[in-house]
Amino acid sequence: MVRAKYVRFSFTGYLVVLISVMFIITVILSFKLLTIDQCNCLVPDIVKYGIRPTTKLISSKHRLAVLVPYRERFEELLEFVPYIHNFLNNQQISYNIFILNQVDAYRFNRASLINIGFLHTKHDFDYIAMHDVDLLPLNSNLSYAYPKQPFHLAAPDLHPKYHYSKFIGGILLINREHFEIVNGLSNRYWGWGLEDDEFYVRLKDAHLNVTRPENISTGVNNTFRHIHGKDRKRDTTKCFNQREVTRKRDRQTGLHDVRYNILGYKNLEINGAPATIINIQLICNHTATPWCDCSPQKSAKV
Repeated sequence: MVRAKYVRFSFTGYLVVLISVMFIITVILSFKLLTIDQCNCLVPDIVKYGIRPTTKLISSKHRLAVLVPYRERFEELLEFVPYIHNFLNNQQISYNIFILNQVDAYRFNRASLINIGFLHTKHDFDYIAMHDVDLLPLNSNLSYAYPKQPFHLAAPDLHPKYHYSKFIGGILLINREHFEIVNGLSNRYWGWGLEDDEFYVRLKDAHLNVTRPENISTGVNNTFRHIHGKDRKRDTTKCFNQREVTRKRDRQTGLHDVRYNILGYKNLEINGAPATIINIQLICNHTATPWCDCSPQKSAKV
């Protein structure tokens, strides 16, 4: 009897030891698989947006939201998304591209679209690029890295069209904290132009220093490519008292009062380059900004 008990105990002990060893080996192998340097893992999806990952897991600790105000510029979009996708991947930037698609019948409002894009990405991204769809960087030394101060990539001495000192349009990088400090952009700018000039004043009032690229060997003719079609006319109409109001610093509107509806999110892939389209319906306060619609019928009624 004693021998039988001894055999039973030895077998049970051997089984316990074997299971323990197998468990330890499994844990070690799993840990190695999760920490391998050449992991091809992708940045996790942001489920609430339905966003597909755009970049591989890389060393960048800051995430960039590329915000692209958009309406009916499909030809430019087809070229823009793959180009910026490759450009940012080459710089090892962790990013997602968001196409802010205005789908209402009002005049285009670039500033409000950027405000909305920021509100819907700020919890998952550390900084934004306010990026025109028709401007492509050609010089690889133009950095999209995290900016400690607002960084105007499309500087006046590099942009192919606009060269005045206060110009900050085209491509501007700004971190989350600074964008919130200035309350985003003014919502009063329906139609083309001036919203970036007003934003420049907001930055200066907040004592934020606009920085620009240094030691760039290229110039106005070969730093960027402007792909805006010549047949596309800008909406420069001024109606009601728009001209007077939009020449002044706006201290009333911004991130806190932009009005809109999100009609949906769509994932888009162009030549292997993914982006997320946010369909946005803006809401106009006709009392404050009647120039959101300059159609003859509206003007006649007023």
